[in-house]
Amino acid sequence: MGSLPDSPLGKATHYADRYDPALLYRVERAPQRDAIGVRTPLPFEGCDAWTAWEANWLDAHGKPQVGVARFDVPATSPCIVESKSVKLYFTALNQTRFADAADYAATLARDLSSATGAEVRVQLIEPAGYAMLERGEPAGDCIDGLPLRTIHDAPQAAQLAVATGAETVAETLVTRLFRSVCPVTGQPDYATVQIAYRGMRIDRESLLAYLVAYRRHPGFHEHCVERIFTDIERACAPVALGVVARFTRRGGIDINPWRRAGDVDIATRPTIVQ
Repeated sequence: MGSLPDSPLGKATHYADRYDPALLYRVERAPQRDAIGVRTPLPFEGCDAWTAWEANWLDAHGKPQVGVARFDVPATSPCIVESKSVKLYFTALNQTRFADAADYAATLARDLSSATGAEVRVQLIEPAGYAMLERGEPAGDCIDGLPLRTIHDAPQAAQLAVATGAETVAETLVTRLFRSVCPVTGQPDYATVQIAYRGMRIDRESLLAYLVAYRRHPGFHEHCVERIFTDIERACAPVALGVVARFTRRGGIDINPWRRAGDVDIATRPTIVQ
């Protein structure tokens, strides 16, 4: 396991055409969690729900096959896999023969589990099953129309607050204005963020201002979600909390991390946004 400068990010790319599990580049979760004070045991459950929309391989006779591969990396895994390396790994499988679709899915599960250090579940959806890929919008009240008096250049947990005279509520809030940037290349990453909680009512303007301030924040998808969860939990002390980020796909792959503590209803395998 190397450092981020050694990863494929931000470098000229050679697209391999042979199966190579070594293409998967591991990144430890611990340093990012240490930076925001997340210790073990983790204060949340969750996973990083990936979807590879352009899964492609060869059958035993060399005929191309296509599908959609979904896999979940548990939040308890010691490592994540860097997204560009995952794209290179999937591309290398395009010219690789497998006995059948089950063999292909089993290979994905084995290699991703080895890279992350935890059991990774893989679901391979072939074209006949594409209709099961449900489409829809995230549940909750959209807060994007709220006015913002101050927008900071970096997220500040001190912005978060419960509303004046707040009563206890159970609600789900949504924003489509979230943006962060890749910590190596600086490329923007866009997401719809869903936050469900039970507790003292959170001031919605303060929450939107906090989330919009991620626009220049360098962070992997998974780490951004954990920071949002941690900051809300500490600033607003909800009885239960869930955070989901539905990042738009890049290179045919998207990542939708979710973290939850307590009994709240969040989309742990998000539907496709229309």
